[in-house]
Amino acid sequence: MNALSGSFIARGRTDGANELLEAQEPLASLQQQCGGSIPGVLAIPELRELTTKVMESQLKLAQTITAFDGENIVAAWVEVSPAKRAEGGCYIGIANWQTTPLPPESESAAAARKAEIDSAVSELNARLDSKQNILSVESDSRDLADLTARMRHARGTPWTDFVTFPGNAHEQPLHWRLLDGADCTVEGSDRRWKARLMPLGQPEPGSAGFDLFLIADRPLIDRRKNAAPVEPQPETMHSIGRDLSPVLRQPIARIIANAETIRAKMAGPLSEEYSGYAADIASAGQHLMGLIEDLADLEVVESDHFTTAPDQIDLGDVARRTTGILGVRAAEKSIELVAPPESEVANATAEFRRVLQILLNLVGNAIRYSPEGSKVTISLAETASGARAIVSDQGPGLSAEQQEVIFKKFERLGRSGDGGSGLGLYISRRIARAMGGDLTVESAPGKGARFILDVPPAKS
Repeated sequence: MNALSGSFIARGRTDGANELLEAQEPLASLQQQCGGSIPGVLAIPELRELTTKVMESQLKLAQTITAFDGENIVAAWVEVSPAKRAEGGCYIGIANWQTTPLPPESESAAAARKAEIDSAVSELNARLDSKQNILSVESDSRDLADLTARMRHARGTPWTDFVTFPGNAHEQPLHWRLLDGADCTVEGSDRRWKARLMPLGQPEPGSAGFDLFLIADRPLIDRRKNAAPVEPQPETMHSIGRDLSPVLRQPIARIIANAETIRAKMAGPLSEEYSGYAADIASAGQHLMGLIEDLADLEVVESDHFTTAPDQIDLGDVARRTTGILGVRAAEKSIELVAPPESEVANATAEFRRVLQILLNLVGNAIRYSPEGSKVTISLAETASGARAIVSDQGPGLSAEQQEVIFKKFERLGRSGDGGSGLGLYISRRIARAMGGDLTVESAPGKGARFILDVPPAKS
């Protein structure tokens, strides 16, 4: 370690693979405190970067490096010289060495770090508006699939409607500070969850909405026996829904949240004209969000690998959940939703969340196209081939020509500006047929429409 001339408090030597072969104190201790060993790969990040440059350029270089030894910030002046080509590696000389205690972490920095950790480990994240109403939701967790589907079809309602807070009988949603860190349970999941709410906006936290994270108390273990391994799917241009959906949801949700804040005049007085502009922006954002979700679903159902997970379900239960989720939207148009009574049961073999997805689409369409003050009904029936759910409305009805094309992709029957994508019915029929059932329509102009979902019977 004598290739460097001059006065140094410590010297070291690396080989051509950037392993530290020899080192004097305090360089040797810092190498170990950074997780390395002697001999071993150089573990001090800035020193490793410097020795790499020296080996590549074969020039002598010097600079100040910093590192963390577990307790203190270390700053040292380092000179590095290339060894002879036959030897490889570098010679290291430390000319100055200073340690400074790590300053205490500020409250804001600690909060930011905790927020990053919570975001990374959460299994569901949602963007909420300033009133804690749902704008968008994202989750890949299997036991949160039902929750995710219900929340996506209930934008504009409080997120607290979809979870349970054990021992908390207060009317929800409470102030966000009381809900941040609260324990909750989710129907369909045997895990316990902690809710984290990250307020957005200044000077009043939450004025621009919230980021909601649900964090589980333990990892999800797949207990399904003989579960078939998931085969990797080839990358194609058709992966646009999967690839772009997660990327676009958050910025679009931010646009919607900010527009809602302006529309509600929470940021201060505003003329009605500009409040109306903000409402148009929020509405356009909601339309775009729905289109993104439809495109993601389209990719799934058109995949060669698409299958459903059949289970024993009660169509009556799914129907009642559907009307509960869409009750607020129906009330806005003074439309009465009629669900099967609690005593009515229609057992079937189908995937619960997929049936819920179909009924939410059918009832949502019925609300959108039915006149104010009308009625939308979900009724049940049994057939020779299984169980049936019928969504009936009192809307304008469909001609024979319209019935021929209504299940086609991107078909909107000439409508424009109604918030639809023309994919919902196409996707719903694909799902119904994948479950071994079907989705059909019966209608006549001026007599409303009856959308009929058939699914296989319950296994005896």
